[in-house]
Amino acid sequence: MEEAPKKLNFLEEIIEDDLKSGRVKSILTRFPPEPNGYLHLGHAKSLCINFGLAQKYGGQTNLRYDDTNPTKEDTEYVDAIKEDITWMGFHWAKELYASDYFDQLYAWAEELIQRGLAYVDDQNQEEISRGRGTVETAGVESPYRNRTPEENLRLFREMRDGKYADGEKVLRAKIDMASKNMFFRDPILYRIKHASHHRTGDKWCIYPMYDFTHGQSDSIEHITHSICTLEFDVHRPLYDWFIETLGIFPSHQYEFARLNLTYTLMSKRKLLELVQKGLVSGWDDPRMPTLCGVRRRGYTPEALKMFCERIGVTKRDQLMDIQLLEWCVRQDLNERSNRYMVVQDPIKVTLTNWPEGLVEWYDCPLNPADPEGPSRKVPFTGELLIERADFMVDAPKKFFRLKPDGEVRLKYTYIIKCDEVIKDANGQVVELHCSYDPSTKPGSGEWRSVKGTIHWVSAAHARRIDLRLYDRLFSLADMSQVPEDKDYKDFLNPDSLVLGTGYAEPALLEDKSGIAVQFERTGYYIKDKDSTLDHPVYNRTTVLKDSYKPE
Repeated sequence: MEEAPKKLNFLEEIIEDDLKSGRVKSILTRFPPEPNGYLHLGHAKSLCINFGLAQKYGGQTNLRYDDTNPTKEDTEYVDAIKEDITWMGFHWAKELYASDYFDQLYAWAEELIQRGLAYVDDQNQEEISRGRGTVETAGVESPYRNRTPEENLRLFREMRDGKYADGEKVLRAKIDMASKNMFFRDPILYRIKHASHHRTGDKWCIYPMYDFTHGQSDSIEHITHSICTLEFDVHRPLYDWFIETLGIFPSHQYEFARLNLTYTLMSKRKLLELVQKGLVSGWDDPRMPTLCGVRRRGYTPEALKMFCERIGVTKRDQLMDIQLLEWCVRQDLNERSNRYMVVQDPIKVTLTNWPEGLVEWYDCPLNPADPEGPSRKVPFTGELLIERADFMVDAPKKFFRLKPDGEVRLKYTYIIKCDEVIKDANGQVVELHCSYDPSTKPGSGEWRSVKGTIHWVSAAHARRIDLRLYDRLFSLADMSQVPEDKDYKDFLNPDSLVLGTGYAEPALLEDKSGIAVQFERTGYYIKDKDSTLDHPVYNRTTVLKDSYKPE
């Protein structure tokens, strides 16, 4: 039976109609980050939409930095953004900057002044905000609104030439102070900032505002579909007004719902505060929702793309469950990750009937999904380590792991029986004396089944590793609902990082796969950049199982 064709999302419908009608001959989108921080999971959705739509319809995507605020932007962020986009597997057509267009934007500002559509305002920010009125009441015209074009041009050029201090004057569009759309109430086009720019240096001390940059930049590049998040829908009429008033290429803006994720914040300002206050180790802390953070945690581009595909493209804001993202990570890693055995809370097991000094080496598959594929060598000896949780003195009836006089299979190897429990003076179990059944070796020709199978490592060959057990950064599911009397930092999860120790089979430390591996029966982990030869460090990517089932 053939699968029904997948339903188009609203952006795909628009693009297909535009191509069919001939409104556009090819698709050109753009990804326009501001280089004032690192990309986060919300940007991953935007990347998948902008680059994905262009790829689907044979078009291209520009990378254009919205670099109009020199006090917050840095080449560190510029480089990091390129690294993240490349890691996601996307390739831009052109690398561009809003600052490439500063001369043209300035010329258009002078044009608006000469046409009587812009003026220099001496009011401060508080006065301007107050004068805009409210949604219910019209704004009040600035006392400087009716300056002549000649005076405005002179003042604007003096602003450009550095005659005035920051905040002393601004350039505003002259539109409609009674408009129902607050953005039409004489929006600010330029403000004074005596700050060195990461690309233009000290050439400019006036910088254009977002609304006077975005649409015109799209137009200059002939962007056919300018795709933004939903909060910019109220900006669209102003976007269109500038393009129509200036008579330039008619780029058009479309909006989709941004990504909101439980237990997560995606405000660059707040993420920067966490970094600056040392509440996380940096932008790439594995608890951070930044792309470099989730990359360090072991998430893959394929998992992020799977997640973005599943949540879809809509015009309605919704809070997505972080468990869906974690499910996608597990789905991807389950197919591709190598398996190893690691014991985190060990009890020593001595096989009393094991030949002294004997070491058996087992060829174990790196991934059970490919039993004929690559394998690793696992040593087996008479002294082993097992998880403390896999043994119980007073075990309930349905406990199918190891217990006194009980049997269990050691994965890949023999069935063992617990003959004696050794305790210390405090009654703590410190060692188990067991016997192994030689006839139960896999491939020996005989087979005896027991209900339980547990993992283990050879005590003599075990490699000690440091573990960082990461959990959600915040304890509040919906971080947009922080009570007014609280600060978002009050909801930092104190257990978002727990340090631990593991004892690994030696093959783990030779893994060169570059992606997270599975610690059998435990979870997915990835080697951290802090690792040294003497102190390997592994970050927990996600636990192995979860009750979550996606719709």
